[in-house]
Amino acid sequence: VQLQASGGGLVPAGGSLRLSCTASGRAGNSYDMGWFRQAPGKEREFVASIEWRGGRIMYGDSVKGRFTISKNKAKNTVYVYLQMNSLKPDDTAIYYCAARYWVSTTWEYWGQGTQVTVSS
Repeated sequence: VQLQASGGGLVPAGGSLRLSCTASGRAGNSYDMGWFRQAPGKEREFVASIEWRGGRIMYGDSVKGRFTISKNKAKNTVYVYLQMNSLKPDDTAIYYCAARYWVSTTWEYWGQGTQVTVSS
C-alpha cells in the first residue's frame, strides 16, 4: 500500500482546507483509511477514520463537527479526503494519511504528511 497526501497549506482561522490522500496498491481491498496529525512538540493525534467494512466513520473529539472524512475508489486506487472547516490555530500540524488491514488494530501504512498551518 502506497499513500500520498496533499492539499495542505496556510489558511486564516475560520477558513477551510481539503486534504487528499491517494492510496494505491492493495488499499482498495479490505483496508481501513485514516487521518492523523502531529503538531510540534506533541504526540501524534487521531483525527478521523473510515472503515472498509461497513463504512463506519470516527472522529477525534477535537475535530468533531468541523472535519469530514470521505472516500472514493477508482479501479485499484482509493482516494480519501479530509474536509476541514472552521479551522483554528490549534489545528496547525502535519497531517498524515494512514491505512490498516481491516482486522488489524495497528495502522500499518503511512503517507509522507502534508503541512497545515492556521494563522490567528
